[in-house]
Amino acid sequence: MALVLVAGVRALRVRAEQPVVPRIGAVRVADVINPTVAEFIVTQLDNANQAGLNAFLLELDTPGGLDSAMRTIIQALLGSDIPVIVYVYPGGARAASAGALITLAADFAAMAPGTNIGAAHPVAIGVGGEQSEVMLSKVTEDAMAYARSIAQQRGRNAELAELMVRDNLSLAAEEAVRRHVVDLLAADEAALLAALDGSEYRREDQRLTLRTAGGELLFAEMSWRQKILNVISQPNIAYMLLMLGMLGIFFEISQPGVILPGALGAIALLLAFFAFQTLPVNYVGVLFILLALVLFILEVKVVSYGMLSIGGIVSMTLGSLMLIEHPEPFLRISWTVIAGTVTVISGLFLVILYGVVRTQRRRFFSGAEGMIGERGEAVTDIHRDGKVFVHGEYWQAYAAIPIARGETVEVTCIGSNMRLEVKRASSVSQAVEQQPEGFCKE
Repeated sequence: MALVLVAGVRALRVRAEQPVVPRIGAVRVADVINPTVAEFIVTQLDNANQAGLNAFLLELDTPGGLDSAMRTIIQALLGSDIPVIVYVYPGGARAASAGALITLAADFAAMAPGTNIGAAHPVAIGVGGEQSEVMLSKVTEDAMAYARSIAQQRGRNAELAELMVRDNLSLAAEEAVRRHVVDLLAADEAALLAALDGSEYRREDQRLTLRTAGGELLFAEMSWRQKILNVISQPNIAYMLLMLGMLGIFFEISQPGVILPGALGAIALLLAFFAFQTLPVNYVGVLFILLALVLFILEVKVVSYGMLSIGGIVSMTLGSLMLIEHPEPFLRISWTVIAGTVTVISGLFLVILYGVVRTQRRRFFSGAEGMIGERGEAVTDIHRDGKVFVHGEYWQAYAAIPIARGETVEVTCIGSNMRLEVKRASSVSQAVEQQPEGFCKE
């Protein structure tokens, strides 16, 4: 027993002498700040807190994003039990607009050489006018107060934080460090962890020390669901999903029973509408695009000599141009995508319309309508009554002009009691007046 106790004490002493490697949760975000990205960051930060990790690292490279998504992230950063490090990385990256305020909200803000931060002025969405200017002024004042509050809470330059919002101030990494907007400059992750080791941070009234030297970075990736939602939330992808959904629905309506295009079109439309809730969508543009779909469908039913198709193309183009209104390029639909999509979709619509109209005007080949124009032989003399052999079958028949037995006859229409009206086949050149649905009056 004594030997066992001695061995156990030695093992504990050796284990105690071994240095504890700091474990740091980490995520990389090189994208627009949208609800899906916000969900990813908040989820991983919660996981890091629950696992009791030493810190959480957010490597950031973003042109900005939506205010609501930004505030969700900032609330999570400010409420974290473990210290949060925001690192604008790699070289050439930026923390612009929403990214600038997220960086200000970190316990420790760092930047790599060749990066920049700022240009956080809020942007109005929608049509201009006095009401929009008043609303923009309110939003700007709110954002300025928000930026100042965050900077003061983290002990950073509040005046410059306010200027980033009011005047779109943007700073290079070296200047941001010199003017106390961020804490330090680090060339890479190893240099960052070495520089932060031993730094102090506050939690309520306590001063705590951060240990990061030689730390292990535990990077997390988006789940497949988050990756899919993040991709379809891009304006160009959402727009193309909307147009593909319209094409599928149109094909199903014009050719009922195909099923697959309609199912795929419905799925594409639902995905597009999901993406629109994360984008600054002008719903007048959506209505224009839906009007184009209605006009294309009416072209199948109404003889307009192409006027409805032209109206549909014009409506689709106008709706595409006004669908997403935003001055930031990353929240706009590319002009190239609009031109290419409208051209391709319009071309497909016109090809489908041509096929549908040609099919509708084609002569019937089956059923009662398929009998019109068929030729056969008079089995008996035919006038008010008689019998003919047509299409391999014997039929009761009558004729306006008497026909002798053995003559070749041609079916002009079918009576309601399934009696055929026939004429001599020699008068092929004469036009046959076909009654609706292939039936004729007796």
